[in-house]
Amino acid sequence: MSIYVEVFIFGSMEDLWAKTQEPQMHQRWDLRFSQIEYLPRQAGEPQKFLYSTRIGAGLRIEGEGESTGERDDLSGRRTSALKFWSKDPKSLIEFGSGYWQYVPGDGGIRFLTSYDYRTRFGGLGRIADQLAFRPLIGWATAWSFDRLRLWMERGIPPEVSRNRALVYTLTRLTLAFIWFYHGIVPKLLYRSADELRMLRDTGVPESYVVNGTLAFGWLEVGIALTLLIFWRARWPLWMTIAAMGAATIGVGIYSPDYFYNAFNPLTLNLAVAALAGCGLLVAEDLPSARKCRRKPPEG
Repeated sequence: MSIYVEVFIFGSMEDLWAKTQEPQMHQRWDLRFSQIEYLPRQAGEPQKFLYSTRIGAGLRIEGEGESTGERDDLSGRRTSALKFWSKDPKSLIEFGSGYWQYVPGDGGIRFLTSYDYRTRFGGLGRIADQLAFRPLIGWATAWSFDRLRLWMERGIPPEVSRNRALVYTLTRLTLAFIWFYHGIVPKLLYRSADELRMLRDTGVPESYVVNGTLAFGWLEVGIALTLLIFWRARWPLWMTIAAMGAATIGVGIYSPDYFYNAFNPLTLNLAVAALAGCGLLVAEDLPSARKCRRKPPEG
């Protein structure tokens, strides 16, 4: 099935056309390309271009393409078609084609794309495409379209929205790991002596200490899961800050001598709360593939 992505962008046709058709602007927001270069052409010839995509470890995938035509109609709709191919043996895509369409609407543009491609590597390539590559490149297209929307509507440069998304992702994953680790390792698996002692210090009867530690361990695992499941929600970050404040106060009241240890609750809790605060600071106006339509409208 062809990959389809659509987003409505409030802005002018001229601005959107420039940001999608000029290579230096296009490569800024489109996650699928690291560099796009137009080649010289004679009048009447299709516009040929070179593209490359960084895949890490200093490696790039390179390819070529050409615009196969542009069309305007009386309603103001514009369409730009292209085909692309790659002789790079690292590229799963061998040949493809598609189009971009710009449909004027109420105060903005309905911007959409549909494209498909043929893979190399025979049956293995088709399996890898269906299981991993096609969902990934479809997501990358939608995420990039929303990054373009933020650039057009909010004036947020693509580099800024990319960095915010990276900081937010790193923040959520690190916090989830911390909650998982402190719930599973010292409480559920090994029942650390320090964990048991801090619970005793609060006055919990000895017969409930072990079960209480297990309960706190599962609670922390639950908080880790909420950070991952409710990915865009801010309340798990606020909950983390509140929990760190309550835990620090509790240790200060019942087990203050732990503040003198080499690795102590004060520095850990402060660092975790600050990390959650960083997540809150960058949570506004993040690009999201979910804001794009992924299937063409029926009819």
